[in-house]
Amino acid sequence: MEFISKELDDYVVIHSENEPELLQELNRETHQKILQPRMLSGHYQGRVLSLLSKIVNPKAVLEIGTYTGYSAICLAEGLHVQGELHTIDINEELHDFQRKYFDRSGYGSQIIQHTGSALDIIPKLDTTFDLVFMDADKENYVNYFHAIIGKLNTGGVILSDNVLWSGKILESLKPDDTSTKGIIEYNTLLKEDKRIETIILPIRDGLTISRKF
Repeated sequence: MEFISKELDDYVVIHSENEPELLQELNRETHQKILQPRMLSGHYQGRVLSLLSKIVNPKAVLEIGTYTGYSAICLAEGLHVQGELHTIDINEELHDFQRKYFDRSGYGSQIIQHTGSALDIIPKLDTTFDLVFMDADKENYVNYFHAIIGKLNTGGVILSDNVLWSGKILESLKPDDTSTKGIIEYNTLLKEDKRIETIILPIRDGLTISRKF
C-alpha cells in the first residue's frame, strides 16, 4: 500500500538527506544476493532512523532483527562516542555479511552481534537501553515489548517498524494471519500501556515512536 503518491514520495526522498555511499552499496548487494530484500530499511527510513538516533545520542541501543545490517549502521550513526549497539537476528547465515559492512562503517567495534531467538537473548543482556528498534517477526512484537520494557531507561525510546503492515490492519483478519494479528495487538498495547507515550508515523510501512516515562 502506498500512503502518498510516487511523485510526492520522490520529492520527500530528494529533499531529505542523501544515502551514504556505503549504505548504497549495502542496499545494492542485498538486492543482488539476499532473499526478501524488501526487508531492508532503505534510504529514506534509514535516514529517519539515523536522525532519531542522533537526537537521542544513546549509550546503548538494542535492535531486534538485523537482516543485512542496514538499519544497525543507521542507528550506530547516533551512538554516544562510548556507546554500543546490540543487534539480534535468528539467521546465522547472514552473520558474516553483516560483519563485513559493520567493520567498514567505522562502528564495527561498537556493534555486537547476537544470533538466535531474541526472547532467549534479551534476558541475558546485562545492560539497559536508551534506544530500541524492533523489526523482526510480527507475531512476537508484544512478547518483545514485555521483554525489553524493563530494560529501557527512563526517557528511552522504542522504534517499531511495519506497524501499518501494508494496510492489513484495516482488513478483516484471517484466522491464519498471525503476523497481522500480532501487529494489531501490539498497536493496541502501545496505545494503552501507561508506561509509555506513543505516536505512529505513516513512514513507508508505518513507524511507531514510543517514549518511556
